[in-house]
Amino acid sequence: MDSRLEQYDSKMNKSLENLYNEYNNVRAGRANPHILDRVMVDYYGAPTPIQQVANVSVPEARMIQIAPWEPSLLKEIEKAIMIADIGINPTNDGKVVRLVFPELTEDRRKELAKDVKKLGENAKVAIRNIRRDANDSFKKLSKEEDISEDEIKGLEADIQKLTDKYVAEVDAAVEKKTNEILTV
Repeated sequence: MDSRLEQYDSKMNKSLENLYNEYNNVRAGRANPHILDRVMVDYYGAPTPIQQVANVSVPEARMIQIAPWEPSLLKEIEKAIMIADIGINPTNDGKVVRLVFPELTEDRRKELAKDVKKLGENAKVAIRNIRRDANDSFKKLSKEEDISEDEIKGLEADIQKLTDKYVAEVDAAVEKKTNEILTV
């Protein structure tokens, strides 16, 4: 790959990775420990990810179990989950905190599917913006350096192929996540 294209490939890849991370946080009726990735617990005055202060497991399809390494953290973990507003109320039995995911209603599934498509569209817009920036920089290159019009056209064609590849990957991710959500 042309070194002038590598930085744009990297940026497009980051847009795709960002989409995957967003999808990890979309609740699909099944327990997904990634929903806790952004939840921070006050651990001796320092905000700390739950995974660093407790064992997070999925004992059943619709339940996450959080077993803190220090029992004194139960209340802090519960409080952090409530503050994070992930849409699930934690329950605490004195040893572990449990998050039970309710079955999704048909309307909620359709709403989530729309959100998934919207996130996918946002990722495609970001990828196309990167393509536009690349084409702008190629045009500047033609003015600043001694590069032929054919070479610029070749670079523009290559960036379009890259864009098409990443847009197709976004479409595939959207379809996969939508099917996951709509499957009862």
